[in-house]
Amino acid sequence: MKALEDKILKEGTVLPGHVLKVASFLNHQLDVDFIMEMGREIGRLFRDCGATKILTVETSGIPIAFAAGAAMHLPVVFAKKHKSSNLSGEVYSTVVHSYTHGVDYTVVVNKDFLKADEKILIVDDFLANGKALLGLIDIVKQAGAEVVGCSCAIEKGFQKGGDQLREAGIRVESLAIVESMTSDSLTFRRV
Repeated sequence: MKALEDKILKEGTVLPGHVLKVASFLNHQLDVDFIMEMGREIGRLFRDCGATKILTVETSGIPIAFAAGAAMHLPVVFAKKHKSSNLSGEVYSTVVHSYTHGVDYTVVVNKDFLKADEKILIVDDFLANGKALLGLIDIVKQAGAEVVGCSCAIEKGFQKGGDQLREAGIRVESLAIVESMTSDSLTFRRV
């Protein structure tokens, strides 16, 4: 998505440790119109996949998943990073490692919201090493549901998580794939 690449170049900042900061439009402040545009693009890419629900992980995945859900007229479920008192009943759970924060989270989804007959599109903000998507895929498998694809706003192609998922036969469509980045330059993968 050329518009996303342009926005990353204009507003993004590379921090030490290959962290791409896009807080001005995606991870802290939300450019709502632009996020809705990204959701429409995900909807276009996956319009024929048969998805019945979208799954993401809190927190930064929620806006883009919501936008995709609005474009595709699908409900959105998000995995919570902590089992809270307002989450009752049985849950599916898995451990997800956050590259950005350098910590492991046990994420949970109430079993009422994922059923065996569903076709799940997984949507998230970033794809680096693929740990969040693998965790969500694990939750979908626990439910006996089917993953029909994964979409991320920004993929760090040099970290190979997306390539490994694709090699495993999972359809991955990222809106922008950063091929390399340094403190003063970003290049994008052309597909």
